[in-house]
Amino acid sequence: MIDKASEENLKNNIDIVDIISNYIEVKKAGANFKANCPFHGEKTPSFVISPFKQIFHCFGCGVGGDAIKFVMDYEKLNYPESLEKIASMMNFSLQYAQGSSDHSETRRLLEQVQGWYSKNLDHTITAKKYLTDRGITTQSIETFGIGYVGASHELMNFLSANFLPIPKAEEAGVVAQRERGGGFYARLVERITFPIYSASGAIVGFGGRTISNHPAKYINSPQTKLFNKSQLLYGYAKAKEHIYNNKKLIVCEGYLDVIMFHQAGFKEAVATLGTALTEEHLPIIRKGEPKIILAYDGDKAGVAAALKAATMLTHGGFDGSVVLFPNGQDPADMIANGQIQEVAKLLRSGQPLIPFVIEMTAKSYDLHNPREKEVAFGTVKAYLDKLSPIIREAYIAHSATVLGVAPALFGSNAKLENTKSRFETPRDDIAQLSIIKTLLESKKLIDEVLNVVEPSMFNNYAGLLDALIKGEYHNPHLTGLMIDESIKTMQENELKSALAAFLFGHYNKKLKSISTDTSLPLRKKSFLIRKIKMDIMPRLKRGELVPYQLD
Repeated sequence: MIDKASEENLKNNIDIVDIISNYIEVKKAGANFKANCPFHGEKTPSFVISPFKQIFHCFGCGVGGDAIKFVMDYEKLNYPESLEKIASMMNFSLQYAQGSSDHSETRRLLEQVQGWYSKNLDHTITAKKYLTDRGITTQSIETFGIGYVGASHELMNFLSANFLPIPKAEEAGVVAQRERGGGFYARLVERITFPIYSASGAIVGFGGRTISNHPAKYINSPQTKLFNKSQLLYGYAKAKEHIYNNKKLIVCEGYLDVIMFHQAGFKEAVATLGTALTEEHLPIIRKGEPKIILAYDGDKAGVAAALKAATMLTHGGFDGSVVLFPNGQDPADMIANGQIQEVAKLLRSGQPLIPFVIEMTAKSYDLHNPREKEVAFGTVKAYLDKLSPIIREAYIAHSATVLGVAPALFGSNAKLENTKSRFETPRDDIAQLSIIKTLLESKKLIDEVLNVVEPSMFNNYAGLLDALIKGEYHNPHLTGLMIDESIKTMQENELKSALAAFLFGHYNKKLKSISTDTSLPLRKKSFLIRKIKMDIMPRLKRGELVPYQLD
């Protein structure tokens, strides 16, 4: 139980605007702040926050209360959990009644594990050599708390020797339980570790980089009550003061890029945690109203990620630019090679976000082909139509020049005549498109998915999945899918469920076709029917993905 005096002290220090703006975008409106209500769909803001009264109220759906009530409703937490969540955001240390259980114990465990990881690095020559070879200094290692974890049993022994409870370690995402109750194991093994902090500076999880050629190069902590990778940015706690002061925020692709950027003096750098930049990141990157610099690798994956992020940012009203690092280099490599001035020049000369989206979208199509040119026009016009009227008007001439069409076509009365529906991939199965889009953004999952599906199973979308597998990221249909906000991407667990449902439907159809297939020998037909009914479909119902292909 939280100590009453500590609870009151926390309440007295809460800033409701700061707390709510961690979840949704808020804008000043006189003495108050306004936002679109997160509890019911609306286009006109009716959600009002009063900093003077420290309350919120939605005039649309009637919900209201203080900051604690907001967190309870938004996060679906109980009252003590909400207090702990807010305390974590504020880096406030709650006090607890003797013998009570709380999340502060989980945070203390994370801090102790982080200290152990850091000490391990001093005794691991291979890990230290990797960091030295990448150009990371001793000071940066200390500043960012870089560490190392070895074999699983070493962490388990550390937890035991320090009387750190395994359930809390599991709650913190440090360990996991083997299937069917087979004991616990360390989630990170033989990896360089990077502690991950909330915006307020409280440790919430870890990232790990393999040095043993594990197929998963990077692994992050799993989703916990303290760790939500879609709302976190690596390095933000250290960068936020510089972001506020310099009105600039650099978004890059990885831990090492962030560390090397900071090491070279570009201290506004942050990175997403193994995911694309999402709308859940917008509230945190809007703080201080900085210009956004997307600093990505210049390979196909980097270009695709930059296009998606730039589209989302411009629709959200952000200003900024895109920098694509040339010749297969990334920021960390260039800085390690002493090319700091070249990096600074690249950051200063980035392409503005809106022209980047227009030009990269146009490059996805063959503009010498009238049909594809029409699709390109429709895609660019749809993008411009989501911008504010003034901004849209400013970029019509540029869009017309890039596409080679008359500016008048972008007028409000221009008709696309179902251009996209005629020339883009059919859209009769949103679930299949969502699976493909998820793989497009999380390519590390492709091999795993190909163990259970093949392109032919996707019927109308077989060509789309095949293009993805071949790495044809500039395929116009993949590009269209990537920027289509109506098709959602999924978390890994959601993808697994979607695949299980998709496979169940596939094998159900397969069962019917086998039953009516007169060309199959009776013995083979009986075998296949039993295989599907007695083995495959029961496993799929349990959510298990079945790596089996019928002959």
